[in-house]
Amino acid sequence: MATTRTIQAWGRLQRPEHTLCDLSDRHRPWPHLVGDADLAQRTWLPFGNGRSYGDSNLNPDGGLLLTRHLDRFIDFDPSTGRLRCEAGVLLSDILRLVVPQGWFLPVTPGTQFVTVGGAIANDVHGKNHHVAGSFGNHVSQLELVRSDGSVRVCSPQQHADWFAATIGGLGLTGVITWAEMQLKRVANPFMDSETIRFHSVDEFFEISAQSECDHEYTVSWIDCAFTGRRLGRGLFNRANHAPAVCNPQWLPADLPSGVVEHTRSVPFTPPVSLINTLSLKAFNTLYFNRQRGDVQRGLQHFRPFFYPLDALLQWNRIYGPRGFYQYQCAIPPDDALRVTKQLLQVIAASGMGSFLAVLKQFGSVPSRGLLSFPMPGTTLALDFPNQGPALHKLFAALDQIVLAHGGRLYPAKDGRMSAAMFQAGYPAWRDFLPFVDPRLSSGLWRRVMETS
Repeated sequence: MATTRTIQAWGRLQRPEHTLCDLSDRHRPWPHLVGDADLAQRTWLPFGNGRSYGDSNLNPDGGLLLTRHLDRFIDFDPSTGRLRCEAGVLLSDILRLVVPQGWFLPVTPGTQFVTVGGAIANDVHGKNHHVAGSFGNHVSQLELVRSDGSVRVCSPQQHADWFAATIGGLGLTGVITWAEMQLKRVANPFMDSETIRFHSVDEFFEISAQSECDHEYTVSWIDCAFTGRRLGRGLFNRANHAPAVCNPQWLPADLPSGVVEHTRSVPFTPPVSLINTLSLKAFNTLYFNRQRGDVQRGLQHFRPFFYPLDALLQWNRIYGPRGFYQYQCAIPPDDALRVTKQLLQVIAASGMGSFLAVLKQFGSVPSRGLLSFPMPGTTLALDFPNQGPALHKLFAALDQIVLAHGGRLYPAKDGRMSAAMFQAGYPAWRDFLPFVDPRLSSGLWRRVMETS
């Protein structure tokens, strides 16, 4: 049964109307389209939990195949950490099952509320990219169902070309019905973490280089609000999973009980964005000075370390009714320090930006996907309230810098990348074209292929 309603992505930039079809049987993911002439003429797109920011998960004037009801665990071996589940299972569901049994996700993005299918389609990355690569590096096999009814079990050994196209393939190669992955062993749910205050981009690069050998997870919050001597200051966070025996004095008194902690929610959308130049500078100053010393170490539950924003449900509402953009780029390593400084200078001078600004080093572990975003070098991600033409002028300036230095933008976070920018950043796009299911499309794909 198909229904029609408006659907927003996480950035809440647009509310296009879609025809919706709910998938609940992995053995028959396309049956509702057979025999219905109107539905058969539409383009479709698999849709998980809607956490992509722009329009990579939207298909305006087309249809969405809702996969959240493909939410069953198929097999889990607690002795080996091999897990097989349907594509609509959330990462939070996996954590709830496996952490008490001594296992953890091999790679996780900054939210647990994404589906396995979405994590594969966007080949998501995490704080441990320098040692573990991206999500697709830990998928051993998956099942792909095409609109013509053909079924392929894909892996690095079987249908390897389809596997490479589907990892990071933006949901365009077919419907992923299930996937199998290898989890990683942990002794407990705690993280041995250290936060270091740094005062310049140069210092960030120095700490990163020192941290990569001894710390599995590294990431930094960076202040994008100020120029001059405060340009590029921030907080560097590095961590490892806590060992089985650790110092109990490091345990904070307010550790959440269990795997899932209680969360709060932004109850409504304010009439205007709560993020502006004045509030941004005030918040960033308070946040930068939140710890007493330059170094703070301790144990913390994995949840606030990996998923700090998940503690506030519907946090995207704080940007007001016009929504927000995220700009995430990756810069090759050769001139990354100078280019990162240049990007931050342009952003700070514009007076726009967000306290949700992240700077991290990618490692050299190659991604398996033809269109995977991670590349060796540096990645910078910032949220921007939607301020119309002024913001797009800033984006154009940032694009020029990224493009001139061989960088790329992240499709999962994008809502406005040009075809030229995409095709320059993803030179394998032509190799990807033969794998696109003719019945599948998205707003982003039509834009970057200039077919809309």
